[in-house]
Amino acid sequence: MKNFSETYPEFLTITILDWKNLLKPTKYKEILINSLSFLANENRAKIFAFCIMDNHIHLIWQSCSGYTSRDNQHSFTKFTAQHIRFDLIANHPSVLNHFKVDAKDRMYQFWERNPLPILLYTESVFIQKLNYVHENPVKAGMCTRAEEYEFSSASFYYNGITRFDFLTHL
Repeated sequence: MKNFSETYPEFLTITILDWKNLLKPTKYKEILINSLSFLANENRAKIFAFCIMDNHIHLIWQSCSGYTSRDNQHSFTKFTAQHIRFDLIANHPSVLNHFKVDAKDRMYQFWERNPLPILLYTESVFIQKLNYVHENPVKAGMCTRAEEYEFSSASFYYNGITRFDFLTHL
């Protein structure tokens, strides 16, 4: 029997701990993009849409056969946290201290724990979430048109232009 979450795409927001603007540097946004590319290229997930803001990422994705949403969330957050931590240690050690936590299983934490995916059961709900994802930087005043924002899939949907080869249409 097919896993229920494999049947429908999911909308997911993953936030940086305490909504800190850790993802403001382009190099950290690129780490997230590399992780999404890996998940898609390894047939672990289909990536339909994304938008990387300075303190969170919105995703519309779907787990592929053999992987759960939780598997992919864990891989994504672990990979990105490790690479950001390595860069902070090497280049910005004072910033790293802002993410120190008192936890048994880790010294630093970058992502809030346990984001809840929302299953997108219908095309109309998918479109509503897609528009929400793409309009996020416009509402935040980062651009005037969604397709202008570089770290989003909006240009893929609005004018067919993208540098992200891992994106898939529904």
